[in-house]
Amino acid sequence: MFVDEITLKVIAGSGGDGCTSFRREKFVPMGGPDGGNGGKGGDIIFKADKSLKTLIDLRYLKTIKGERGDHGKGSNKYGASAEDIIIKVPMGTTITDLDSNLVIADLIHEDETVCVCKGGRGGKGNKAFATHDNPAPKFSEKGEPGEIRLIKCELKVLADVGLVGLPSVGKSTLLSQISASKPKIAAYHFTTLSPNLGVVKLPNYQNFVIADLPGLIEGASEGVGLGDKFLRHAMRTKILAHIIDMSGSEGRNPIDDYQVIRKEIEKYSQKLSQKEEIIVANKMDLEDSLENLKSFQKAYPNKTIFPISALNNTGIAELMNYIGTLLTKITNQNIYDDSELESHLVFEFKEEKPYTITKEGNIWVIKGETIEKLFNMTKFNEDEAVLRFARKLRGMGVEDELEKMGAKRGDEVQILDYIFEFKE
Repeated sequence: MFVDEITLKVIAGSGGDGCTSFRREKFVPMGGPDGGNGGKGGDIIFKADKSLKTLIDLRYLKTIKGERGDHGKGSNKYGASAEDIIIKVPMGTTITDLDSNLVIADLIHEDETVCVCKGGRGGKGNKAFATHDNPAPKFSEKGEPGEIRLIKCELKVLADVGLVGLPSVGKSTLLSQISASKPKIAAYHFTTLSPNLGVVKLPNYQNFVIADLPGLIEGASEGVGLGDKFLRHAMRTKILAHIIDMSGSEGRNPIDDYQVIRKEIEKYSQKLSQKEEIIVANKMDLEDSLENLKSFQKAYPNKTIFPISALNNTGIAELMNYIGTLLTKITNQNIYDDSELESHLVFEFKEEKPYTITKEGNIWVIKGETIEKLFNMTKFNEDEAVLRFARKLRGMGVEDELEKMGAKRGDEVQILDYIFEFKE
C-alpha cells in the first residue's frame, strides 16, 4: 500500500533527575555533596532511507516517545544518557510542525538526518550547586522535560520529470515504453492509484527519473477525485510533461483537456505552474489526431509540442532526447521559500517578560515557558529547592508584578496544574 502522508505526535525523552547525596565515609563525619547529574533524554531523529518508498511503516503509529535519561547517583555518579530513537523515512519526505506550519526538514539526500525533538538535559546533582556561600546544598534538580511536537510527514517523490494529464491519456503506457517500470495499464479511469517511477537511460549514458502521476480531473486541487493527494508529487520535478489524448477518443476536446489541468495546477501552486512544460500529443496513431493537433498548435503557438504514439512507440526517442538536453540546463529548484522553513525563522528579541499573569476567578494564573520549565525541574520535597524556586521567581519580577496587579498575601496562585498560596 502506498502511504504518502502521516500525522504523528513525537515526544523526546526527559532528562534524568539529579541526585542529592553526601559523602558517607569512615572518619569523614561531615562529607561534602557528591550527588551526580542526570543523563540526557533521547532525541527523536528522522533519517532518509533510499530503500523505502512509502510511509506505511508509520501508518499505525500515533505517538513516538523517547527514553528518559538515567538518574544521577551518589559518589558523583552521572546518569547515562538515553539512546536516540531513529525513524527511517523515504527520501523526499517533508516534516512539518503542525503548530507553526513551518517545515522542520526536507529530507532529499540519502542518509540525511534531522533532530525533530530534542531530549531534555539531565537535572543537576547537589554537587553542581555547591558554592562558596553554600558549600553543602541539600537540593538537586529534576530532569528537563523533552520536547513535544505534533508533526506531519509528507512524501513527495523524487523525480526529474512528472507526467501529468487527465485519466486514460496514456501516461502509464508511455512510462512502460521508456523504462523498465511495469505500471498497471487498463481501459478504465484511475487505473494508476499511486505514483510510478521509471528510470530513462539515453544512448549518451544520461539517466533521469520520470514519475507517472495518477490522473487528475477538474477540481483536483481541492481534493476532487484523487485530488491534491498526488499533485504534491509534481512539486519536486524540474519538468512537467503534459500528456494529452490528441485523438479526443473519449469525446473530449484536447484544448479543453489542457485548460482543465493547467487551471488545477495554477490553483494548487504558482511554483508548480511556473515549471518548464512540454506538451506530449499522444495517440497520434488514431483518426482525428492530426486535425486536432493543428487546432491545438493554432491555439498554443508558443508551446513545445511532441506528437507521439505511446502504444506504437513512435516519436518517443525524440521526446526523451529533448527532455535529457533540457534537464542539463535546469538547476535544482527549491520547493520551499525561506519563510516556510523553521531553520530560517528570524527571532526578534524584545524586552518582554518571560511570563504572563492573569486572574481567573479568584486564582492568579502564571504562564510562561521559562517558569513552567523551572517548575517541572524543581523537587518540591526538598526545602532548599523550594527556596531556590521562590528566589528565581522573585528575580524574574513575578512577586512585584503580582502585587502591582492587586494580589494579596494568602491569594491562590496557579502554575500549570498546581495551586500555591501567595506568601512572604
